[in-house]
Amino acid sequence: MFFLKAKPRALWAYAAATALLLAGSYAFARQQQQLAQLTAPEKRGKQIYLRGSGNSPKEITALLNEGATEVPAGLLPCAGCHGFDGQGKPEGGLVPSVITWEALTKTYGAAQPNGRTRPAYTESTLKRAITEGVDPVGNKLLAAMPRYRMAREDLDDLTAYLKRLASDRDPGLTENTIKIGTVLPLTGPAAEIGRAVGDVLRAYFDEINRRGGIYQRRLELSVAEASESAAETTVNAKRLIGEEQVFAVTAPFFAKADKELAALAESEGVPVIGPFTLFPAANDPPNRHVFYLLSGLDLQTRSLVDFASQKLRHQQLETRGAAISFEGEMPATVAEALADQSRKNNWHSWLNVSRPRAQFNAAQLAQELQASKTTALFFVGGREAARSLMKEAGKLGWTPHLFLIGSLEGRDVFDFPASFKDKIFLSFPTVPSDQTSEAVLEYRALAERHKLSAKHLAVQFSAYSAAKVLNEGLKLAGRDLTREKLISSLEGLYAYQTGLTPAITYGPNRRVGAAGAYVMAIDADGKTFTPASGWITPR
Repeated sequence: MFFLKAKPRALWAYAAATALLLAGSYAFARQQQQLAQLTAPEKRGKQIYLRGSGNSPKEITALLNEGATEVPAGLLPCAGCHGFDGQGKPEGGLVPSVITWEALTKTYGAAQPNGRTRPAYTESTLKRAITEGVDPVGNKLLAAMPRYRMAREDLDDLTAYLKRLASDRDPGLTENTIKIGTVLPLTGPAAEIGRAVGDVLRAYFDEINRRGGIYQRRLELSVAEASESAAETTVNAKRLIGEEQVFAVTAPFFAKADKELAALAESEGVPVIGPFTLFPAANDPPNRHVFYLLSGLDLQTRSLVDFASQKLRHQQLETRGAAISFEGEMPATVAEALADQSRKNNWHSWLNVSRPRAQFNAAQLAQELQASKTTALFFVGGREAARSLMKEAGKLGWTPHLFLIGSLEGRDVFDFPASFKDKIFLSFPTVPSDQTSEAVLEYRALAERHKLSAKHLAVQFSAYSAAKVLNEGLKLAGRDLTREKLISSLEGLYAYQTGLTPAITYGPNRRVGAAGAYVMAIDADGKTFTPASGWITPR
């Protein structure tokens, strides 16, 4: 062998050359990664190109019919005609121009669909074309081409992105792979749950890969750690997106970092499918990059109010409600959702009782609520407090209906005073009847093949469902995959059956797949739940 025969000097030379080669390869890879990442202006320009919305306070509008009609640019974004790649999408006899920077700046000009030629564009003449609708020598562009009104900074951003359009490729994609990320607890009390979710995702991806992948691309999983600290979790997730270069994220733990991780997904343009959280962001318009599977506490409580309205009126009782919570232990958005839904249902009265836990006095509160003639209590957290309040209410001979969030309760929910029999109801975003026999058998076979844990099945089912939704979105997006195409395909999902959850439906303004809840009653004798309603979508 060469190494055995070579002289020491030759060996050192070989080692040095190898080190230089590896260093050069690493530097080249880092350079390519940096080139692949858009600058801040280019990211803003991409948003304008794809969605017609800029970063300045001034709205971007599109002028049609020689300026006679003005509409929001979001109705006519550049990508609508020119495509995600700038190559043009012929439709209805119209052939939009190729608008990559390379095509626009050809030194020999270019022939137009109408046969006319033009010289190469410069940055200034391109901006004039966008805003005034004329080519570099002043000829009018096709009438179908809108003229856009936008702030100068937005025009600068759009131009910056058009220069990168041809080379803009979403991270995490190669000819043979799609890299998917997730964020899971890997240490601490929730580590076992995190491992279970990671194992489910790997098993499901392995099954897809064994069948040839998605359009001959294998799915690869990359994991970042969800920490007890929201700041640390966000740093880890940012590293996952920036350094690991994942294409999308599925089944991450958003708990304790909901706002931070949702904002990160939006700023980085990364689709997130099926995050674990009790508080899906209810922005209007919604964060278009985050697709939740099930309702959070706000929609569950709204469903409870709708159910309570029908229940009380059917029993000819006045709708006088009160929401009980402890300060600092539950986001204000939950109490606000309850109050807002009570207004929509025209309740006679509504009280929002939020106090520090240390100041909670069950006997005093029971007397106050009885005096206000409250007929329905909505407890948002505080299981022991709810039971002590019901005990005091029973002493007064006052037994209002009680409405609870099922996911926050434990087995002691069956230990309420007997006087509240048939008066306690709980909301659940999913129930066992959502699970089809086919899907359960399919999951059991997967679990057996991959030796998955028998614990934390509810969490495993959610992760499995999130992965199925991702898979469906990727298939619908096609071989020519982009993040925007994945988002568009997910927005088109209607009543998609995971087999383990309620049907999943998304849309341009809808990001909660199963937006509602079931309401269950308590069978105190059998220590179980019984259906009190079908699926309720809040009005």
